[in-house]
Amino acid sequence: MHGLINRSIQCFLRDTYGAGAWVQVVRGAGLGFDSFEAMLTYDPVLTDAVLDAATQLLGRSRDSILEDLGSYLVSHPNMHGLRRLLRFGGTTYADFLQSLEDLPGRARLALPDADLLALDLRDRSPTDYTLFCRSDLSGAGHVLVGILRAMADDYGALSVVDHRGQTPDGQEEIAITLAEGAFSAGRSFDLAQNVAAPRW
Repeated sequence: MHGLINRSIQCFLRDTYGAGAWVQVVRGAGLGFDSFEAMLTYDPVLTDAVLDAATQLLGRSRDSILEDLGSYLVSHPNMHGLRRLLRFGGTTYADFLQSLEDLPGRARLALPDADLLALDLRDRSPTDYTLFCRSDLSGAGHVLVGILRAMADDYGALSVVDHRGQTPDGQEEIAITLAEGAFSAGRSFDLAQNVAAPRW
């Protein structure tokens, strides 16, 4: 598992629930170290152990934790740089959705060895989409649900996003309905601002 995924989970748990909670997760997962390095590769068993320990500590399901991770990646101040990179996908939420298939390629420009996920967006109508996701991280679709919901808020769009489970070929299926593209003002965004790297 790419260390960037593990580091993201670590930062989410630490920033959301506190350093003490992360220490408990480290112990519960039996890691033997207290911090992941974003540029290293780890055994996927360690990622599962961290998520299992987090579900035990927080009394929440893995899916809900992963969904909150997705929201964190967009909305937390420490992730401002990532939010800006996602906003480069277009000036509207519909534009952003249409740019999703390009996201893995853009990620590889910065991290050539990072094959984090594969995305396939299919238009069902001008307002209805189905997104298929394949990733080494089991449940990555729930992270995407969190990202998609948070990005709808960011753009000021009204959108319904639902995880539909796994397809027979192992992909995760996400249904997206864009009810209104300009539901609210959304968050301010300026292309001219300096892009800050995430504070890992």
